[in-house]
Amino acid sequence: MLDGRGSSVQDSSLTHFNEQGRARMVDISEKDISSRSATAGTKLIMQPETLALIKQGGMKKGDVMAVAQVAGIMAAKKTSDWIPMCHPIPLTGIDIIFHDNGVNELYIEATVKTTGKTGVEMEALTAVSAAALTVYDMCKAVEKAMIIGPTMLLTKTGGKNGDFHRKDT
Repeated sequence: MLDGRGSSVQDSSLTHFNEQGRARMVDISEKDISSRSATAGTKLIMQPETLALIKQGGMKKGDVMAVAQVAGIMAAKKTSDWIPMCHPIPLTGIDIIFHDNGVNELYIEATVKTTGKTGVEMEALTAVSAAALTVYDMCKAVEKAMIIGPTMLLTKTGGKNGDFHRKDT
């Protein structure tokens, strides 16, 4: 198999490439339907005053966490519009939660569920990313130096490859 530059691709586990080494959307028509879920997380590091304003509802643009929650939900539903090889998936549930360290870090976790033929890891990762970017957007007038990340998959359940639970968090 050749990659896009004419080089040989050795790893047959790269399922998003066809026999010519070109990108393709994986065919999931033969996969079994099963319950699947994924949880992703990220954090924003900011000045303590910025976190206090968020928690007190003191940002001029409105309730930061409420808007970020809606942005995360909307993004999860539109993941296949953002990520070219993702399948459109009928999601059965999306939950986004926020917590903080009481000083300078805001944590965001998104759990996404479906009953289908492919997993929802990308939807969970997209949800936390969009939520974090929304927090940044709503707070950037107060602080532009906020840091987003790391962003990571925390857990996934269901599917042929089984469950995954991150051990280093």
